[in-house]
Amino acid sequence: MTTQHVFKTLTGRCYCGEVRYQVEDAFLYAANCHCSQCRRTTGSAFKPFAGIEREKLRVTQGGGYLLVVGEANGHDAHCGRCGSLLYSVVRDGAFVHVTMGTLVDTPAIRPQKHIFVGSKAPWFDITDDLPQYVELPG
Repeated sequence: MTTQHVFKTLTGRCYCGEVRYQVEDAFLYAANCHCSQCRRTTGSAFKPFAGIEREKLRVTQGGGYLLVVGEANGHDAHCGRCGSLLYSVVRDGAFVHVTMGTLVDTPAIRPQKHIFVGSKAPWFDITDDLPQYVELPG
């Protein structure tokens, strides 16, 4: 007899509510990214994200409003109406990095590290005890 894991489904949405998505609460990793691109797309000091296989995220409303910036196998998906960054398609299209601030429901995972702190905003001080990596850890 095999045991199947049943994961809770989380919901997420953009600021204006036009685009909504569902994702399994089965994230494999989470981090706070301080790279300049993440800072620019979020307008913040860093982007908290959680990574999961691409097929476990499903846009449930407003797919026609998605503004895709980048290529098919590596891009950011924003709401074209309000501009919210919802997720990024990464790792040759196999995974998505869900922007944790767009989740309506609380995920089980928490950020586990800070990445790309070598290019973090000079005006921001990291004050927690999470591990810090100058770039992406190996």
